[in-house]
This record gives sequence, C-alpha cells and structure tokens, in this order.
Amino acid sequence: MKKTALTLLLTVAAISGNAQTIYDALRFSESYYEGTARTMAMGNAFTALGGDLGAVNINPAGSAVAGYSQITISPAINISVNNAGGTTLQGESSPFCFENRIKNPFTRFNVPNFGISMNYDTHRTSGIRNFTFGFVVNTTNRFQESPMTSGTQTETSFTGSEAYWAGMDGYDFNSLLSSDAYENYSAPWRTIVAAQSGMISNLANSTSDYIGAAEYLDDENNIFVPGPLDQSYQRHTTGFKYDYAFNFGMNVSDFIYLGMNLGITSFDYDSATRYTETAQDPYDFKNDFTITGENGTEQATAYFKGMRYDYRYKASGAGVYAKFGVIVTPFSGLRLGAAIQTPTSTTITEHWMESGSTTFDDSRFNGSAESPEGEYSYRLISPFRANFGAAWTFGNFGLISLDYELCDYSSMRFKEMDDMQSGEFDIQNADIRDFMGTSHMLRAGIEIKPVPQFAIRAGYGLTTSPEKTVNADGNIVYINRIVKNTATHKGSFGFGYSSNGSFFADLACCFTKYGNEYITPYQDYIFDDEGNTITLTPEILNKRTLWNVMLTLGFRF
Repeated sequence: MKKTALTLLLTVAAISGNAQTIYDALRFSESYYEGTARTMAMGNAFTALGGDLGAVNINPAGSAVAGYSQITISPAINISVNNAGGTTLQGESSPFCFENRIKNPFTRFNVPNFGISMNYDTHRTSGIRNFTFGFVVNTTNRFQESPMTSGTQTETSFTGSEAYWAGMDGYDFNSLLSSDAYENYSAPWRTIVAAQSGMISNLANSTSDYIGAAEYLDDENNIFVPGPLDQSYQRHTTGFKYDYAFNFGMNVSDFIYLGMNLGITSFDYDSATRYTETAQDPYDFKNDFTITGENGTEQATAYFKGMRYDYRYKASGAGVYAKFGVIVTPFSGLRLGAAIQTPTSTTITEHWMESGSTTFDDSRFNGSAESPEGEYSYRLISPFRANFGAAWTFGNFGLISLDYELCDYSSMRFKEMDDMQSGEFDIQNADIRDFMGTSHMLRAGIEIKPVPQFAIRAGYGLTTSPEKTVNADGNIVYINRIVKNTATHKGSFGFGYSSNGSFFADLACCFTKYGNEYITPYQDYIFDDEGNTITLTPEILNKRTLWNVMLTLGFRF
C-alpha cells in the first residue's frame, strides 16, 4: 500500500531539527476553555449568559451582565490518562507491534482561573447604566500527557529506517561523523546522531550506502532484521496555555451588553520522547567492523545489544489579539450572544536537542552522541474565532444554554521574524491551506436551583477535528494516520453555593475524551520497485482522557 504524500512529508519534517509542521501550528492555535467551576460544570456554554469571570474569555460582554464587582480564584487537580499500544494500520494487521497496551495516569495541580472585575454604577435608569473593568486569567489549553508502550518487532527497526533514508538522501558518512556536522552539514540532526552513536554505519567500499546496527547483510546482499527486537516508546509532555484578558464591559438599558478584551496569550510546552530497541538474543545480530590501527586494518565482530534515541523539544510563545462581544435580551427569559476574536500574532521560540546511544557485546564498539541545543524563533498567525449562543432562563429556578463556535484553521500562517524575508514557510503554509479546515464546537449547559443558595449543573461539549487530506483520487477525505483525527468530547457536572452575603463557592468535575492520536516512531522503508510499502512500520494508537476537578472561591462586593 502506497504511503500518502502527506504522511511522508510530515514525518520527514518532524525529524529535521527546527522544521515546523502544520501540527505545530494547530497545537499552539487550539483553545479549550476551562474557566471557573461554574462555567466548566455547564460545558462553558456561556456566550449568551455572562455574569461569571470564567465566561469573559468566551464573550467579553459577559462581565457587564453582573451588577456587582467580584473576584475569583480556581485551584484544580488534573489527571491525564494515556492508553497507548499497537493498532492495525490502513486496514492491515501489524502483529508484534507495541502489543503491550499500557495505561499511564499523570496528575498535576494548577490554578486555571483567576479574575477580578470592578463594576461602576452610573445611577441612570436608561442608557449606560453601568460599566466594568476587569482582568481575567484563564487556561485555554493544557499540555499534559505521558503515553508509553512496548512490544516485540521482527520485521523492521529504527536503525534500519535511519540507514535506508540516510542512503536514499545520499548523505556522506564521513561528513556525518565530522565534528561540525550539526552546524555545517545539511543532514537532519537525527541522522547525524544515528551515525555518530553507531546506530547506522556505511557498507564496505561506500560512503553513502548504510546498514542499521539491528540489521544483517546476507551473502545475497539482502538486508533484514535477523531476530526479534523488544521496542519501547514513551513521551512526557507538560505545559499550559493561558489567556490574559484586559476586559471592558458596558450595560445599555439592561437590554444590550457590550464588551471587548485586549487579550495576551502565553504558553510553555515541554516534551521529551524516548525510543529504545533491545535484541532479545544479541547473537542474532552480528555486526562486522573494520578496525584501523598501527598494524593496518583488521576485521572484528560484535553483536548488537540495544539502542536508545531521545528527543527533547521546548517551545514558548506570547501573542496579542482582540475580542469583541455582545449579549442581547430581547424579552424576559431569552438571551442571545455573539463574539468574534481577531487572529492572534504569536512570537514563538523553540529549543530542541537530540541524543542517542548504541551498545554491543564488545564495549569497544559502544557509541553515543548528543547534538547541541538548537534555537529558532518565528511567528504564528492563529485564525479568527467566532461564537454564537442562546440561553433561556426559567425565573430563579434554572436555565439552559447552547453555544456554537467555529474556527477556520486553514487560515493559520507561519511567518519569519523579519518581514522582509519571504518563502521560508511556503511549503508549510501550503500544507495548512490544503490539509486543514474548519473545526466546529458545540457546547450545552443546564443549571437548576432547587433552593436559592444551591445550584446543580451539567454540561456537554463536542469539538470536531479540522484535519483533512487529499486521497489518490483527488477528493478531500479525513485522514487516519499519525494525526489526531477524531472529535473531542467533554462531559461535566457540578454544584454551587451562594451565601446571603458576598461569598460563593462552586465545585465541578469534567471528563474529556480527546481525539485518537496515531504515532509512527520511524518511517516506512521497505518498498517494492513501484514505491509501494511492503512492510509497514509499527503504529501506536494513543487514547487520551483527562479528568479535571476544580473548586472556585469567590466574593461579590
């Protein structure tokens, strides 16, 4: 089965040092509102409601709905659970591929919301009755996961893939081994690490034909994996994306509420990936070496025991945007709301480093290598967002609310820091236009107050994937390889208490099921003469869920 062009393009880009991909743009552009415990419990369906500081990032007009000043803080516990293991790929079974499905929880504590809003009463009975100034901090994305899995492989290897592609790209072995290879040679750093750590080596009488340490060359010049390999994969990711909103809201005649935010988005992302291969029986993996010494050259044999590859990636960024919103109450009980957010211009700085090691039964041939730390800065233009909402209140007894939000991710753009430069990101921006589309978000919430001081809440959210691709027939279809390609679902519930004075407290629990992620730790490399894949590399299906438990404490004054 032939590899899709998109799969090959993205895999190559992902291992090329600072090469940005469409999934970097998507990761740093996505927003998943958390808000306060009240907004979370109701699915963040607050475009038409307002009155809560967790809703200010959803609709800036919401701050003007409340006729009082308030301050809130929301500590939370977050438990991310990854369930990762092998899967079938494109309809073909892949036996012995990460068959040990591992469930791995990862718990963190943070404060996803803090806010203060000051309300000023004009003491007028019509026109501008009151206006508000506020500052609100809300979490809008959470980078928290730790997938891991392991299994047995008998047909392909990481070292074999690296050897094949190093040969296909024509990299010179001596150049890969040079001390300045990371700075002055065009090969990806991963290829340089593989060569300098002994994962790959050149074949006799050639400086551009390679074989992997976990491969064997027989008398008929066939290269293959000669025995079973134990493979493992793990990735540990941490970080948050916060939005800081400087808010202004205005109440006009208790009929229309207007608001705007000057928003600053800031994020930190830290990911460490490790991949290993270990020979179950090293004596299946014979490696022949040529040793050059004082007495000339001699042949030596060593047996491959194992290898390890590590990739560390960090990114931080800050951007600015504006958001405008309106809420209208055409008649008693009904509320309508809408908001639009301008594109966000974010400056991003990345740091990355790669390292690897290879061990043999004869320690003389052991090797290790570590790249320098790379650094690169660029700009990302994230797309505009628009959301619409309607809510119906049943007096003081309760309410229901519905939201719809859309974001066209095909409008994302990478840009150089220097506006005078052009062309650096032409390929990535073309991929964004071709392979990204519109994500649709539906949110619903309900609140019931059996007594004035106590509230029961529930909510649901659905976010569709923006990812698409072009198949062999030229039709647009959704893809199911490497990427997160399924919808994200959220379910939530909670309770609220409001005293007769100024104090109030809310508790919420939210369960999120993210779209599936498909991971290939290394590229396909076994093809027939027509370029069709004969043996697929192993694929990992990563299923991620997240539990959020949040407590909001607040005061009205």
